[in-house]
Amino acid sequence: MTPPDPYAWLYSRTRQGRTRGPARARRLLDALGSPDSQFQSIRVTGTNGKGSTCALLEAGLIAAGHSVGSFTSPHLERFEERVRVNGQTISPDQTAEFIAWAQQHAPDAAFFDLSLGLACQAFARAGVRWAVMEAGVGGVSDATQALAGVRAVLVTNVALDHTATLGPTLSDIARDKAGAALPGVPLLSTATGEALVVVAEVAAEHLCMLHTPRSHPALFALPRPPAMLGPHQFRNAQLAAATLRLLGCESGPNSESGPNFESGLDAALNVTFPARLERFTVAGRTVLLDGAHNPHAAQALVAAVTELAVSGIAVTGIDVLLFGNFARKDTAATLAPLLALTPVRVFTAPGQGATEPGGLASHYGGEAVADPHAALARALALTPVGGTLLLTGSLYLAGALRGALVGG
Repeated sequence: MTPPDPYAWLYSRTRQGRTRGPARARRLLDALGSPDSQFQSIRVTGTNGKGSTCALLEAGLIAAGHSVGSFTSPHLERFEERVRVNGQTISPDQTAEFIAWAQQHAPDAAFFDLSLGLACQAFARAGVRWAVMEAGVGGVSDATQALAGVRAVLVTNVALDHTATLGPTLSDIARDKAGAALPGVPLLSTATGEALVVVAEVAAEHLCMLHTPRSHPALFALPRPPAMLGPHQFRNAQLAAATLRLLGCESGPNSESGPNFESGLDAALNVTFPARLERFTVAGRTVLLDGAHNPHAAQALVAAVTELAVSGIAVTGIDVLLFGNFARKDTAATLAPLLALTPVRVFTAPGQGATEPGGLASHYGGEAVADPHAALARALALTPVGGTLLLTGSLYLAGALRGALVGG
């Protein structure tokens, strides 16, 4: 008889309409013995760029001599990618042990709260000094708001996404994300325009100092561009550099001067991150893999691809677009900037709840291939040798196909 799959139980722990917020997560952390009180946290929220910013911070902190935990989501290929200690994922055995505990002691907890609890437990057991913690959705309404020991709060940017959860307007979303601010704790942001105005208002209400590229240009200055491509990654790198400088994390934990800060910053700028304009070569064709899943991310992706084409780096243009996303997203607005890249399109389904590929192909022009692997094969066949295929629309789609690209 096949034993039950513990991951299946974990993935089935939906909120089932229950109110979002940090209270349930706090109860779970308390039941675990408050592991989040045993390390200092840097909390990262925003619409896009959270994962990249976390990767930059993680690398910079490790290079500066610290023991570091990192909690990000979603994963691409394996659940354990969400929880890393000093750059290494935790083991499946740790996950299985935690799930067995949760089934007995927290059977009604939601998936994200459980993932957060596992991360905090793993970090406390490993004795990390710093933890880089990515919010799920929002700020004040997110489970990561329950964390103790937060030493900095970051808001990468704010755009329309998750409107059903965070509110219908940019101002509503900005207020929720900036609501992660804590009295006396630095708040750093690369948000702009209307969103930045709201972030500044919230910072004043919470009695915390706001740091932005405009207010503190030297803090956000970079000695060189980051390895991750695109103007949006430059802004993410600015945010990570400012955080490292502000917290003084360049100093080693056991030395008066510690390792040189520039070594930490240099390591951060050298970071690459899966499915962020990641480049592969498959059968003589360039494949660009990116998890852009909302209008703001799609616009940033197009700007980055255009920059690459103009500079002659990696690509000269996009020959084929392979796209798949979920129906809960604003598909029309996400596709809008991507459609101008090429008229040759293949639409697919990244998973249950996907936008129906046939409808997309009929409306926007192109082919529909529901199975992602078959869609990839078809898109590659349509891409000329020496040409470029752009695969985007969802991190879940990127995760489903990245293994095939790595092996290609």
